[in-house]
Amino acid sequence: MSLTAGLQAQNFPITPNQRATASQVAQTGVPLTDLAPNAPDEYTVKRGDTLWAISGIFLKSPWRWPELWGMNLDDIRNPHRIYPGQQLYLDKSNGRATLRTRQSGLAGQPGDTVRVSPRTRYESLSDAAVPTLSPQTIEPFLAEALIVEEAAFALAPRIVATQEGRVLLSRGDKAYARGAYSSKEGGKPLSDARGEPIDYRVFRSATPLKDPSTGEILGYEAQFVGKAELTQGESVVSIKDKDGKVSSENVPATITIVVSKEEMRVGDRLVPEPPRELLSYVPHAPSKPIEGQVVSIYGSAVRFAAGNQVVVLNRGSRDGLERGHVMAIFQSGAVVTDRTDSPRTQIRLPNERNGLLIVFRTFEKLSYALVLQVDDGVKVGDRFANPN
Repeated sequence: MSLTAGLQAQNFPITPNQRATASQVAQTGVPLTDLAPNAPDEYTVKRGDTLWAISGIFLKSPWRWPELWGMNLDDIRNPHRIYPGQQLYLDKSNGRATLRTRQSGLAGQPGDTVRVSPRTRYESLSDAAVPTLSPQTIEPFLAEALIVEEAAFALAPRIVATQEGRVLLSRGDKAYARGAYSSKEGGKPLSDARGEPIDYRVFRSATPLKDPSTGEILGYEAQFVGKAELTQGESVVSIKDKDGKVSSENVPATITIVVSKEEMRVGDRLVPEPPRELLSYVPHAPSKPIEGQVVSIYGSAVRFAAGNQVVVLNRGSRDGLERGHVMAIFQSGAVVTDRTDSPRTQIRLPNERNGLLIVFRTFEKLSYALVLQVDDGVKVGDRFANPN
């Protein structure tokens, strides 16, 4: 099963805060002023929709999805269970808005009358529920992006030799790797024994990520170059020379390159493929104020990040950031000279809101976030804060 299918099929947990917000809105509704200017009276969910997009159709702030869920709490017990073909109806009576999957009443008909039209829904073995975000925009970074500690990365298994002295490796090539180190503690030989990992991601040169303001190294980002499969583990063999003396020789493990994003070479590091995670990215604002800066743009050749690109933030789990947090992006105000003032005073213009991003993976001091909306390119040093 693909990760995309898994993302859609998993019965994601609902956090207590999301459920509490939804329950409150289910009782009171949403103020009409919070609705999007062109919010339709009804909407039919289409294949390819996301909960983020549907939220944006009805509400001014798409990250307030738990409130949209609360607007139809009686009909939708789980906000991840909205399907293509379902119709959503907006009720704006009594100065408050509620959203339902059944009409509350049609003109000239009793209020409990429901319009029914025949419809056949075909479902594959993988659930067709609408995902919160388009999984295709995040899936590659779950496999490629890696924040590591420098010491741990230095002890990771590495490619030590290639067949026939090749300098570069690509898909289908065989190579040799070792996890054991002679002069360092902590290295573990690569083993093909039952229960040991055989699938590995291949990374190169961990680059330090520094806080734009303090210069503190918050972590190291390793460059993803491909994937390899362990076909034979490391071993030690005994060799007897012509004088009858026995000595030991190390035999490296054999690996096969199965995915090649870039050509690999001796010295690249191996990290075991982690268990596949089926993650939820329910958009929501942090419950407490959090602010910080963009540390880097994913992809060394990129200076500015546009929509659907990934950035690294200088805040992580220790600061309260969590998966699904939506943050506003701000461009730092430029320093200009006030030419209307005789001393020519230097002034800094206010920070201007530039878009939105959503956190999809957190580490202790750093996080990866996807740029959802942006007016101008996002650059290193730009600030982020709560969206409201």
